Amino acid sequence: MGRPVSKAWPKARGDARSASAPWTEIVLVCAKCAKRQGVGAKAVRSGLKRELKRARPGRKVRVVESGCLGLCPKRSLTLATAESLRDGRLLVFAPSAEPDAIVRALLPERALLPERALLPERQPLAGAPARPR
Repeated sequence: MGRPVSKAWPKARGDARSASAPWTEIVLVCAKCAKRQGVGAKAVRSGLKRELKRARPGRKVRVVESGCLGLCPKRSLTLATAESLRDGRLLVFAPSAEPDAIVRALLPERALLPERALLPERQPLAGAPARPR
């Protein structure tokens, strides 16, 4: 008969809901690359988080340990951001790279804008009634 559907989840795929994220940018750390280099994804993640908090206190960034990103470079670490993935790119770093250099390459300097200014204007779903602003 199938599993019961929770009221918290949409019943149909077309009824997807959205929620605001508590962060504005994301960094993915390939756990397999980190393990192969003997540094560990948790160590890379914590080093990046520490450097981000020190160097970029106004940015809300989530650093996430991921599975294999599929590039598998020799003697390197693979990382990705939403921007790099949008461009179809993965970022490769030497394991000996300084966290500050990695942060500068991952998230280049730009003026810190209000969070809402970074988001595109929301478009209503096709067939959905327009909500007053």
